[in-house]
Amino acid sequence: MSEIKGQCMCGAVTISATRADPAIRACHCDMCRRWTSSMYMSVPTEPGSITVSGPAKTYRSSDWAERGFCGTCGSALWYATVHDDHKSLAAGLFENAADNTMALEFFSDMKPEGYALSGDHKRLTTAETIALFAPDEGDDQ
Repeated sequence: MSEIKGQCMCGAVTISATRADPAIRACHCDMCRRWTSSMYMSVPTEPGSITVSGPAKTYRSSDWAERGFCGTCGSALWYATVHDDHKSLAAGLFENAADNTMALEFFSDMKPEGYALSGDHKRLTTAETIALFAPDEGDDQ
């Protein structure tokens, strides 16, 4: 896949990565909606391909995930699963969302009734999303 390059709102953090596929993913969980005031839109990346420059900070938001943000302007940078370090970068870091297209919604049953994403793409429920991301019972964190 191709390399993508982007930056936060103030430009203090720059990021480059190899995207895993040309997809945009949306998450409607309570934490993502509080973090972004909407839904978190992201681009999946190849593990180990991300280069970050600047004042990036992290916040451990659950047993299995952390969120990256700019220490200067607060822009969302990534969502990562900590047991395997897969990172999905914020789509807004990239010009035209890195030319990706909507492919998947997480926690689709938690989406507020006031909006909907159009198109024919996969929509996972809360149970399906947790089964995909949460480490198996008994895994070391």
